[in-house]
Amino acid sequence: MNYQETLTFLNNLQMHKIKLGLEAMRDFLAKIGQPEQRLKIIHVAGTNGKGSVSASMLEVLGRAGYRVGLFTSPHLSSVRERFRTSDGFISEEEFARLSERLIAALGEDQITYFEFTTALAFLWFAESNLDLVILETGLGGRLDATNVVTPLVSVITSISMDHEAYLGDTLSAVAGEKAGIIKPGVPVVATGGQTEVVQVLQTTAKDLGSALYLLERDFNYAGESNDDWCWQGKIDSAETVIDRLQCSMRGAYQRENASLVIAVLELLKQYGYSVPENSLREGLASVAWPGRLEYIVLDRDSRQRFATASEGGDNVVRYLLDGAHNPAGVKNLAMTLSEEYDYRKLIMVWGAMIDKDIAAGLNSMLPLVDTFILTRPDGERSAEPEQLLACLPESARDKGVLVRDVAEALREAEKRAAREDMVVVAGSLYLVGAVRKLLVGEIVGD
Repeated sequence: MNYQETLTFLNNLQMHKIKLGLEAMRDFLAKIGQPEQRLKIIHVAGTNGKGSVSASMLEVLGRAGYRVGLFTSPHLSSVRERFRTSDGFISEEEFARLSERLIAALGEDQITYFEFTTALAFLWFAESNLDLVILETGLGGRLDATNVVTPLVSVITSISMDHEAYLGDTLSAVAGEKAGIIKPGVPVVATGGQTEVVQVLQTTAKDLGSALYLLERDFNYAGESNDDWCWQGKIDSAETVIDRLQCSMRGAYQRENASLVIAVLELLKQYGYSVPENSLREGLASVAWPGRLEYIVLDRDSRQRFATASEGGDNVVRYLLDGAHNPAGVKNLAMTLSEEYDYRKLIMVWGAMIDKDIAAGLNSMLPLVDTFILTRPDGERSAEPEQLLACLPESARDKGVLVRDVAEALREAEKRAAREDMVVVAGSLYLVGAVRKLLVGEIVGD
C-alpha cells in the first residue's frame, strides 16, 4: 500500500465514533508485539495546555541531546503532524509501511481512528531508538487509548469543562477522568487549580501511592512577563531556583505550562536524564506550536511573510491563529489579546463544533471583537454559521457576517482589515488548520 491508500483506509475509520475503553487497544497491541512496553514514556493529560507542555519538553530534551518522540492530536492539516521525533515528522514511506502492517494485523476487527494512530505511534517509536517518548492523551485519560502505558512520569495540565458528553458534567467528574492516567507509584506533576480538582488529584495519588507535585504548592513561578520570569520549587530534595527565563509562546498561562515542564525535568533526574540549564533556557525561548497563539504577518496579495507589520507597508494583514475551542481556552485567548496585542479593530473568523459551549466562547470575545465572520470548517460535527449567530446576544448579532466557505470567510476578513487591525481565527482546531494551510501551507513537508 502507498501513502494515499493508507490514508484512505485511515479516513474510513472515522465512521467508528469516539469509543472510550482500553480492551480493544490492548488486544490490538498484543497482536503487534506490544511495542509500547519497550518505550520510556512521559504521559500528558489535561483540558488545556497539554500540547504546549509536550512541545516544550520535546524542544528542551532535544537540545539536551536526547532523542525524543512526540505523539499529539488532533492535527491541523496532515495526519503526519501527530508523529514526531527529534529528527522531524514521520515520512510518508514510514507511515505507509507501518500502516500496512497494522492493517494486516487488524484483519476483520474494528478499531477507531485514534486507536489506529496511537498504535502506529508506538510501533514507529519502538523502531526509532529513542531515549524518551512524550505521549499526549486524546480525550480524557482513564479510558483514553493511550492509557495502556506505565510511564516514568504522569503530567496533568489545567483542567476545565470540555467534552461533557464523555467526561461528565461536573469539574470533579472531568478531573477524575484526567486523573485516570495516574499509575501506582508513578510520580505526577499537575497544575491543580480549583479546590475540587485538587481534591480529586490528591485522593487518586494517595490511593495509588503516587507522589503528587502541585503547582503553587510544591513549585511555582514568579514574574509578570514571559520574557523575564523565575521558577522555584523543591521536587527532589534541594530547593531549586531558576531565574531570567523566557517563553517564546505568548500568553501568561505559558509560564504555568513551562513550570510543569521544569518540574518534570527535575523528576527525570532520578532516572538519569540530565538537562543543562542552557538547554532549558534555549528550549523554552525557541519552542513553537503552530496554531496556538501563532502570529502571522502576510502581504495580502503576494503572501510574502514578514516578522512585523511595519516591514510590509500598508498592504499587510496581521493574523493570530489560536486553537481555543472551550470556554477556558477562549477566556485565555481574550485575556492575551487584551494584555499583549495592540490593534485598532479586531476581526474574528470563528467556527466551532456543535457540541461545544459556543455561547460561552463567543461571549468571552464579544467585548473585543468588531466583526465576527462566522463560518463552517469541514466535518460532520461543525456548527452552521446560522447556529453560531444564534449563540450571540440578540443585541450583538449585527456584528455577525455569515460566510459558510472557509476560504471565502478568510477573504472577507482580509477585505475588512487594515494594517492596524488584526484578524483572529479561533473556535476550532479544524478551522485553524484549514486557514493556516491557506495562508502559509502545510506544516509537514514531503
